[in-house]
Amino acid sequence: MKIIDAHIHYSNIDTFKDTAKNLSFVDYSFEGIKEEMENANIVLAIGMGVTETPEMGFPDYHTQTPMGLDLTASLPENIVYCAGINPYDMDKSAIKRLEKELQKPHVVGMKIYLGYYPFYAYDDVYEPVYQLAEKYHLPVVFHTGDTYSERGLLKYSHPLAIDEVAVKHRKVKFMMAHFGDPWTLTGAEIIYKNSNVYADLSGLIVGAKKELEEAHEGIFLDHLRHALVFSHSYDKLLFGTDWPLAPIGPYIEFIKKLIPEAYHKDVFYRTALKVFPKIKPFLKEA
Repeated sequence: MKIIDAHIHYSNIDTFKDTAKNLSFVDYSFEGIKEEMENANIVLAIGMGVTETPEMGFPDYHTQTPMGLDLTASLPENIVYCAGINPYDMDKSAIKRLEKELQKPHVVGMKIYLGYYPFYAYDDVYEPVYQLAEKYHLPVVFHTGDTYSERGLLKYSHPLAIDEVAVKHRKVKFMMAHFGDPWTLTGAEIIYKNSNVYADLSGLIVGAKKELEEAHEGIFLDHLRHALVFSHSYDKLLFGTDWPLAPIGPYIEFIKKLIPEAYHKDVFYRTALKVFPKIKPFLKEA
């Protein structure tokens, strides 16, 4: 089965390096991602643009919009990305840079880091992003749920705020990263109610193969299983790993156990094509 990983990271972020070394035990490098993708039959991965400066670290108020993937000077040919948004850098010049970035073939969407930056999804600061998304027929990805930093503020990452944006911008497709976890029941209602909202299943577990296998034991995932059944929207879910927070191969097996087999092709491949139409040229030879 061909697989699209709709949520990875490939940026020079100290937290990602530390997680790869001490928790997930992945090779966070050009060679590492290429090998993992090849072994897992990942035909395309979508990176989430994010950068940090030495002065602050992510969430970083000093980075420039658009944020990209800067782990290495070049990207593997089957990795595309969403341009990251820093709401503290959204003046006219930043919006011009962002629009220019969106015209690059490898830029397939935009990423807003709710919770990491203290602005709700419906804040006026993000209106230029939604206008550009409609103009260029690109999706907007929201970080939702738990933040991978103690400096994050959780009230801004609760998925309920996305409902207002989805209603106001019906022509734009939105994707909730992490399904709003741990507020997955709210996330389920948002994708059920709004035809233009989807969710990825990335970052639900941080760790290596052992942690992924053990997560299915006991009641740890009951809130997620409840939400998946409640939403009855398997065709609106996308596979993603949040690499390097977890190794790709074991994460595939982890998600396969959560999703009925009848929907595997949707979750692992087809729905990504609906949400990210700009990726289609990269899959012609896949």
